[in-house]
Amino acid sequence: MLIAQITDTHIKLPGKLAYKKVDTAAMLRACVAELLALKPQPDLILLTGDLVDLGRPEEYDHLKSILAPLRQRIIAIPGNHDGRDSMRAAFASEGYLPDSGFLQFAIDDDYPLRLVGLDTVIPGEGGGELCAARLDWLDATLIQKPDAPTLVMMHHPPFVTGIGHMDRIGLKGREAFTAIMARHPQVQLILCGHLHRTIRADIGGRPALTCPSPAHQVALDIDESAPSCFRMEPPGFMLHWWHDNRLVTHTAVIGDYDGPYPFFDPAGRLID
Repeated sequence: MLIAQITDTHIKLPGKLAYKKVDTAAMLRACVAELLALKPQPDLILLTGDLVDLGRPEEYDHLKSILAPLRQRIIAIPGNHDGRDSMRAAFASEGYLPDSGFLQFAIDDDYPLRLVGLDTVIPGEGGGELCAARLDWLDATLIQKPDAPTLVMMHHPPFVTGIGHMDRIGLKGREAFTAIMARHPQVQLILCGHLHRTIRADIGGRPALTCPSPAHQVALDIDESAPSCFRMEPPGFMLHWWHDNRLVTHTAVIGDYDGPYPFFDPAGRLID
């Protein structure tokens, strides 16, 4: 099974730029084109939050129009830029989001991996939280199927990254989440967004990854006093390959780059 992860698309109203600089719609279209060109095609696409920039219904309409060429099922969780009610309405026809409350869900029977989505949103705030109710739901959900290999999706990463301005809008409830992960070895990977770049950590003995954005990236500045800045580094997404009961993750870079070139000549000799 091949899973594509896209995060932090920050789609605005048509014609508007994020931070008066980033054409997030054009960059997502380039990401969609890259996905359509993949061989083999992903079986599933996961969106890990900040789908739109201000949570407006019209932004979700714009997002869905850009994603429309993709034929795969799309499963999404919210980020701090998303509007819970607007997102619920936009994805209601997909059938996996609850009708009320937090946008949390488990998809049990469709794939060789169980998919558990978490809602870390605090309305009106940049930081996230896993409160007691959300954590209890997660623990109970994982207890239901202890032998099912599981992916956990959440927008805010459950670890301190070292990038000061992002850690200040990080996740509350990290310690309790870590304790839950330690009790559930069936969790294969924790997929996150929010940081707009690739970062890895171990949480309760489980690997956790943040994914790059198909648009702008948070500046790499490992400093508690790091200013809130972004860079137009190469955009990307991730591919998670479930094979032989193991997940292998690749970071894909979006764009037209020179190559590919062969390592060996037609006779099989390493090119010198």
